[in-house]
Amino acid sequence: MGRRIMQWAARSDYMGGIPRKMVIMAVGGLAKAAVSLLNNTTVHNADTLLRLVRSRPPGVPLVTVSNHMSTMDDPLLWGFKGFPITDAKLSRWALAAEDICFKSSMLSYFFRLGKCIPITRGGGIYQEHMNEALERLSEGEWLHTFPEGKVSQEDAPIRRLKWGTASLIARAPVTPIVLPIVHTGFEQLFAVLDNDVNKQRHSCGRTLSIYVMPENFYRGKRPPFPLWNKNIKIIVGEPLELDLPKMRQMAMSLSRNISHPTLGWPSTCPGGLDEAAQRCLYIAISEKIQNVMETLRTFARSFSKSKDQNLC
Repeated sequence: MGRRIMQWAARSDYMGGIPRKMVIMAVGGLAKAAVSLLNNTTVHNADTLLRLVRSRPPGVPLVTVSNHMSTMDDPLLWGFKGFPITDAKLSRWALAAEDICFKSSMLSYFFRLGKCIPITRGGGIYQEHMNEALERLSEGEWLHTFPEGKVSQEDAPIRRLKWGTASLIARAPVTPIVLPIVHTGFEQLFAVLDNDVNKQRHSCGRTLSIYVMPENFYRGKRPPFPLWNKNIKIIVGEPLELDLPKMRQMAMSLSRNISHPTLGWPSTCPGGLDEAAQRCLYIAISEKIQNVMETLRTFARSFSKSKDQNLC
């Protein structure tokens, strides 16, 4: 695999950790201002997230998963009142798209200081930087992922999840705590790439602009500045109960009757699962996470409606 992008800048001891602290404090301060001061933010079950970020058992990693509504979900997701977003030691690691966040040396340096791990879309679950994510989990760190794999501002059910997050959960030396989160409202502040971004990226390789504004604001045009005074809802679930030994046994049993073209995956998953069994395991984990996230999304909609009725 290729050389890891600027991994030296992601080390906690790089220049005494000062550059990292500066970046995280600056970005965190802006996120807190946007979420806590300029908009109306409601967080359900925030105590669970705060407890797991601050005081989970030593050596036990945390994996948070959420839907992806805008290009600025992270860091805004952590900008609510009471969350230690400016604490570089407690800050999450995050998987970030290489073609967006790491397309220049300056951006690579910035996002590396911000504890981001570059992921190549379509690069597979065994690409080099996924191993880096596993290393962070083996150190008991907190990792955030967007398992849907791309931004969507549609009010629609949670899409089928990519297998990358499931593979990290299954392959981690210590089984992580998995915490699902669903949010709404950021899509009102920040927009996504043009609707046909993926087609353009793959068909003609053009350089695309990222717009951090709502797609349709006035007469189909984007506003010249981010909006404010919007309602943001963050719904934190409960840690998932994943019986991985049982799920591995089930995957081995199911895989005996299933044939797929092989992709050359190594048998490195705990338990020495072959590729077919790994597929079954990752599908099972992904479906469990997807179902819980969809339940949270449904709750978020009813939660929003009840809040609006109370205001009337």
